[in-house]
Order: sequence, then structure tokens, then C-alpha cells
Amino acid sequence: MAVFPSPVGGASLVLSFRLQKRTVVIVGSNALAASRALSALEADSRVVVLAKGGLDVACEELRWRAEHGEVEVVDFDSLPGTSASNEDRDAAALDAYLAAAQSVAFVIVTDTVLGADPTRRRSPDSSTRIAQVCKARNIPVNVTDMPALCDFSFTSTHRFTDPETGALSSLQVGVTTNGQGCRLAGRVRRDIVTKLPKDVGAAVAKVGQLRALAKASASTTDEAEADINEDESVPTPNRPVPQRASHETIAEDARRRMRWVAQVSEYWPISRLAKMTKAEMEAVLDGQGGLPTHGDPHAPSHFQHHPGDSEVSSLHSLSVSPTCPPGRILLVGSGPGHPALLTVATRDALTKHADLVLSDKLVPDAVLALIPSHVEVRIARKFPGNADGAQNELMEAAVEAARQGRTVVRLKQGDPSVYGRAGEEVLYFRAHGFEPVVIPGVSSVLAGPTFAGIPVTQRGAAESFVVCTGVGRQGKEVTLPGYVRSRTLVLLMGVARLPQILETLQSTDPAVAGRRDGASYPPHLPIALIERASMPDQRVIVSTLRDIAAALESVGEQRPPGMLVIGWSILSLWEQGDVSVLEQGAEEKDEDRLVRWLGDKKWRITEGLEAGWEGL
Repeated sequence: MAVFPSPVGGASLVLSFRLQKRTVVIVGSNALAASRALSALEADSRVVVLAKGGLDVACEELRWRAEHGEVEVVDFDSLPGTSASNEDRDAAALDAYLAAAQSVAFVIVTDTVLGADPTRRRSPDSSTRIAQVCKARNIPVNVTDMPALCDFSFTSTHRFTDPETGALSSLQVGVTTNGQGCRLAGRVRRDIVTKLPKDVGAAVAKVGQLRALAKASASTTDEAEADINEDESVPTPNRPVPQRASHETIAEDARRRMRWVAQVSEYWPISRLAKMTKAEMEAVLDGQGGLPTHGDPHAPSHFQHHPGDSEVSSLHSLSVSPTCPPGRILLVGSGPGHPALLTVATRDALTKHADLVLSDKLVPDAVLALIPSHVEVRIARKFPGNADGAQNELMEAAVEAARQGRTVVRLKQGDPSVYGRAGEEVLYFRAHGFEPVVIPGVSSVLAGPTFAGIPVTQRGAAESFVVCTGVGRQGKEVTLPGYVRSRTLVLLMGVARLPQILETLQSTDPAVAGRRDGASYPPHLPIALIERASMPDQRVIVSTLRDIAAALESVGEQRPPGMLVIGWSILSLWEQGDVSVLEQGAEEKDEDRLVRWLGDKKWRITEGLEAGWEGL
């Protein structure tokens, strides 16, 4: 039976609310009340401010908003109260107001803020009575600086803008420390915001337009309209997008188009999303378009595009001879992702030699950011289900550009010769008259496990390693190697097919075991799933073959690209290490070894890079 993580209290259920004309009641009329009112207005709510003394005591911003009809300011003293006690009167007056009001979503008490004029600050007794009124009516309440009375708290929030238009976007980031450091939450929020691309808000807006365009073919009366989404419940974005069928319904067409929305949201760089045109959106959703015809600036493109010298109208672009000198093609590996792992040759190719960069989709923004702004960059739309078509488009584009005399950098993640189709491209370019220069890159086969603290070989634990892919050409199954205790197995491109791989490795059924060349793997064998190796959001999940599927399900959304490492070397460097795996009789101690490694848990999850990599 699967074992799932135990809940650890102290967190909040972080939600976002679209209030849609529901009422937010704010008690108090200070600057904080004005700030809360603005937040509520931006969430499309109706705002009522209850202020002792009404508009006469309200801050300047609230008076301005009241004059412009954005908020309603009500004098607390004008509300009916049933008690002579000042402490009870406000609570009774609020209770009467809430009884008559409709669709009150929240009550926010702001006149309790620390540092305010003590003569105008609400007392703890009065605040408690107000909170009790709200709770009795099942209306969530927030009381400033009195966390014990709060049903909810406010995150430190930033709303992004479009850097070109200055318009506010729908993207917001909120940070909460759950009362453990409100000032620190603001700092963390600022750090997050500064590390995100400046055009991330524009990217969200463009994806919103893309979503609307994808759904446009489905009528609001279609029976499956509610089903049309981006597969948000599906943890992997690598599910192939089905080809258009001649008999597909309107709903099926819209679902297929929404799958493309999910694909570009996951794989395209933020800067690429932010610059999508209407024509490019249509081409993305069509799923069948190719590269634009050369010389047609209006043709749709599936690639990131910055104009190169050959496309800029200037004297320097004029041809001075009837023929163009031949260009060259560099087939370059970008390493696992971290820009510090680029070789000198790769960095020079990108920054000094390239006229055109044709990049695979998984090359991260941090590497692409090194490319000078005058160099044309195109990002491949090589998604599951259309990889072969996108591969051909890139090779055709490289040959066309080289024939124009340009230096083309064909940029691949990792090392181009390790499941990077380098061989296919070398043969293609050679057949078209170009002998490409292949520049190796640091392969994720070695770098990925190293970043996870796992050696692929280790004396006493692993004498050799074997690398294979989890999926063959055109999605066909591959034959996996059999189990050897002294060997580490590294699987690339297999996470999306994890259940089938686990079955192939462990099954004794002859029909299934035929997909494996050798002995079956023991269910207690260690396995590591490494996602986005070397990147700041790297995640490593370690478990056993028996429990890794449940571990992956527990984390929800996957983070491609991912790789699998299987074997005893995984625990060889954990804490005090274990290099006794290959000693005689070591198999009898495997269960004890696993307990020392995982304790009473079934898996362990590690987020991010080691601290030593910061700033490199």
C-alpha cells in the first residue's frame, strides 16, 4: 500500500479570490484601510468602509475614492446599536449592518493597527466582539495586528505590469510567512519579483489571449465546454498532442488546441510568450504550420525571432556580389542548463560567431540570455507528438541560412551526441553540402546525478553505468538492460512513461520481461528522479522502485526535463556513505541499508541547488 506524506501544520491554505461584485466591509478609515480597499476593488468587489465619523475622518485616498463612486463610506455612529456600552455598540451596529447587507465576502478591521493614535485605536475587547459577530455569521474576518482573531491573513503581494504599455496584468505573486516574519515576507517577495523576467506579465496576457483563441471554436452551448482546459489535472506536460482528425467534434478541436496552450506555456521562454502575435497564436493552435517563407515578414513563425542583419534594411545588408559566400553550421551542446556549465567553445559560438541560433525548447532562458540582441534566435516547437516534424523544420532552416552565408548555431541541451539527434543532423547537413562542426556539451547523464549528490560510479557501490532512453524513435518501446548489482542505470526521457518502465524492469511475466535484456530488478532497489538538473528549481526525489510512482504522484506537477538514476550508487554518498554494497553477503543487509538511508519514510524530496552554487 502506498504511503503518502504526513501533513505538517503551521501553513496556510493559500487561495486567490475573484469577488465578482461581492461586498468587502472595511472597519476603519486610515491609510491601511485605503490599501485594503484598493486590493478589494482590483478583485472586482464592492467596498463599504465603516468609519467612526464617516468621511470627515477618512484618509485622503478614501475620501477621493468615495467622491468618485468607487467606495461607499458609512459613518459607524449612524448605524443602529442596541447597547449603551461603547465596547458592545460597534459590534451590535456591525451585526445589524451585516444582517441587512447582501453577499458580504469578508470583513477587514484596520483601526487596530499598531502605532496609530491610541485615542482612535480600537481596543482588544471591541475587536474581539467584532470578530465574534463575523464568526457567528460565518463571514471570514481579518483583524490587523491581532492574529488570534483572524480567519485569514494578507500575503505580501506584487502585481506585474506590461513593461511596454505599463498596463497592469493578471499575474500576481503573494508571499506569506504565516506570521513568522511579515517584514521578511516583503523582502522575499521583492527578491522573487526581481528574479522574474520583466515581461512575465505580458507573457501571461498573451497566454490568456491564446487560451481565448483556443476556446473560440467551441460554442458556449457545447456539451463539453466545461471540460476545455489545459490539462491542469495532468501532472506531466509531455502527453502528445493528437493530430487533427477529419471527424473531430467542435469540443475535441478546442481540447486539442488547449493542449497546445499547455505545451507552449511549459516550454517556450517567457520572452517568447510575451511577444506572440495573433498570426503566431493561430499557427501554434493549428499544430501543422512550418517555418515562415523567407522574406515574408507576415508569415507565422513557431520560433522565437529577433531580426538578424540580413533582415534589417540598411546599407550593410546590401549584396555586393551576385553570389553569397557559404556559411557554416555549428552543432553545439549547451550542457544541462546552468550557464556556468557552458564550455568556452559553446559560449564563444553563441556570443562571437552566431548569426542565427536555432535552439531546442528545453535550453533555458539563462543560456539564451547570453546571446547578443542583434543575433536572430528561433526556438523549436519540438513537442511530444510532433518532434520529427519540428526536427526537419530546424534542419531545413539551418541549411537555408547557411546558404545565405550566415553562421548557424544549432543549440541543443546537454551533449548533442547523447540522445540529441546529432547523428541525424550531421548526415542531413552533409547531404546538403555542409560539414557541421560538433561542439560537445556537458552531458546531463553525468552532471544531473552529480548535482543530486549521486556518483554514477563509486568503488564499493557501482563499477559501471549504462545510459539508455525511456522511449524509442516515434514513441516506440525500447529494450532496457537487465539488473546487475554493480551497475548504475541512467534513463533519459523516461519520466512520462514511468509506470511502463517500472513494469518492464521488475516484471517476471515473459510477455513483459521480453522488453528487458537480463534479470529483473528488485523492488527495494534505490531510484532517483532528477528534474531540471543544475537549475535553481531543481528537484530530486529519491525512493525505491516499489514506491517511486507514489512519490511522483505526491508532488503533483512535474518539472521537465527529468531523468531517472537506478542503482545502489544512489545512497553511496548519503551522509556517512555506504560503499559496502558489493561486499560478499551484502544483499542480506539491504533492508537495513535502506532504513539508514530513508528512515521510516518511503521517499525523500530535495528542492534547489546546494548553497555553494549561488552566484556561480
